[in-house]
Amino acid sequence: MNGIDTDVQLSSSTTIREPLGDGLTRIWDLDDVVVDTRTEFQHLVIADTAQGRSLFCDNDRQSTEFSQLTYHEALMVPALLLADRVDRVLVIGSSEGVVCQMAVAAGATAVDHIDIDSQAVKLCAEHLPYGYTTTELAEAEAGDGTVRVKYVDGWEYIRTTSEKYDIVLVDLPDEREEEAQHNRLYGEEFLRMCKALLTPGGVVVTQAGCQTMWRNKTLIRSFQRFNDVFDTTVYYGSDEHEWAYLFGRADVVEDPTALMTERLATSGYQPETIDDLALLSGSIPPYTVRRSLA
Repeated sequence: MNGIDTDVQLSSSTTIREPLGDGLTRIWDLDDVVVDTRTEFQHLVIADTAQGRSLFCDNDRQSTEFSQLTYHEALMVPALLLADRVDRVLVIGSSEGVVCQMAVAAGATAVDHIDIDSQAVKLCAEHLPYGYTTTELAEAEAGDGTVRVKYVDGWEYIRTTSEKYDIVLVDLPDEREEEAQHNRLYGEEFLRMCKALLTPGGVVVTQAGCQTMWRNKTLIRSFQRFNDVFDTTVYYGSDEHEWAYLFGRADVVEDPTALMTERLATSGYQPETIDDLALLSGSIPPYTVRRSLA
């Protein structure tokens, strides 16, 4: 992990300009560029920053060594608490593999990890200090353990599989305003296909966008779609990150926040960045998001 990947194009840039909204850009200083390549699906950069080893896709920060646990726990932990069982888990995207490891720690006996970009997953395992190691990924690719990695289109897998899952987790780059191949995995049709794979008491979860009023268009759209598709929709906005997540169950749960907090103490996976107060406060959608259903 200390050398530069000689099979990819090296970057001469010392910064990445990450778009945050109309007229807003965040500038990341790159101390050392480890990988700079264009895969079949995206421009991928792995570099050392002030937040440690960091992953960028199409200039959007996906994860950093400093904050990745906060991000991934906010994505996975509420799903682990909302699902009546955590035995079979499906993950679409999430190249680093962190949530798959969390599912195994929580007691899952089968985790199917589906990602369209094999090069991205392999580069993450090789160069990131979190998520899969190269050995763990090789075992998952061979189907030799609890986690099984398959490099296929998530849409086609969801559309054609006969498997059932307790948790279906979708972790992709943010939905684009412009045309992008992954946008269809945010739409209502895709959510309904995910819902059809659930076991009784199962949960669909997706990364749903940013809470800030200058970047909340995709969150509002996702919130409306979830409420159209699921009988129970739960919002969770990380209290220490800038991302929000949505969770859907096909049945009615009268007080999902109470259910999550009740199950937290006995969960097979004990989070480091979430407690009962975080669940209580993070489960209230922002005012503008709540008003979008009026």
